[in-house]
Amino acid sequence: MKIVHTIAELRSHLAQFKHPAFVPTMGNLHEGHLALVRQAQPLGDVTVASIFVNRLQFLPHEDFDTYPRTWDSDCEKLQIAGCDVLFAPSEQELYPEPQTFKVQPPAELADILEGYFRPGFFVGVCTVVMKMFACVQPRVAVFGQKDYQQQMILRRMVQQFALPIEIVAGETTRAENGLALSSRNGYLSESERAEAVHLSLALKAMATALKAGTTDIAALEAQAMKSLTARGWQPDYLVARRRSDLQLPAPGDALVVLGAAKIGATRLIDNLEV
Repeated sequence: MKIVHTIAELRSHLAQFKHPAFVPTMGNLHEGHLALVRQAQPLGDVTVASIFVNRLQFLPHEDFDTYPRTWDSDCEKLQIAGCDVLFAPSEQELYPEPQTFKVQPPAELADILEGYFRPGFFVGVCTVVMKMFACVQPRVAVFGQKDYQQQMILRRMVQQFALPIEIVAGETTRAENGLALSSRNGYLSESERAEAVHLSLALKAMATALKAGTTDIAALEAQAMKSLTARGWQPDYLVARRRSDLQLPAPGDALVVLGAAKIGATRLIDNLEV
């Protein structure tokens, strides 16, 4: 695996390839990330991963400074997974001057759910991904389905800017008990990790009710919030939305249930298509 830290070196190395397949990450890698790398391999003639903790997508009170950075372990895991190129720029390399040009996604998609509770988050995500796309110039980019809203926004960004990139969804990787793998799971204590599966269980219960014909979505959401709160969680949202645009569903719409909640000091997200 070749490791590069500058945009110039990355472009020079990738010039020999025609169809890079790209997996952007913030490091602290787990099996979910590695599954995306393996999924990307047959989709291009070179597999590129990036590690960059993007300051622009963290709110002032969030965990940018303490976000786990596990460089040696990450490199070893990527190499074993078959990654060809690791792009790991410094903040100075990627943002040599203040990033005053930013990508502003539409409010109706970016200011709801995650965007409501993390204002500006998707501006930071879209801006860094657009810049990474400019550096790597991939033909395919693979993003995890766990970040459902993020994937939808990035897919639309690529469409509207007519970027020659195919966005591919990677299925959420879960632990044996059903907990969605996340870099932030490392913050959980042993008891919190055992409890954390109840977010996915709450979403499964919502999905089961919807499949059984429940039509009072507001009551279903309220019950899900109540059940998690009773277990000591601090839920931000547990909702059923239309898959196509994450708006309130109408009869016959294909649905997805999405949730975000804090257990202790750790905020987790998950989703499940119905």
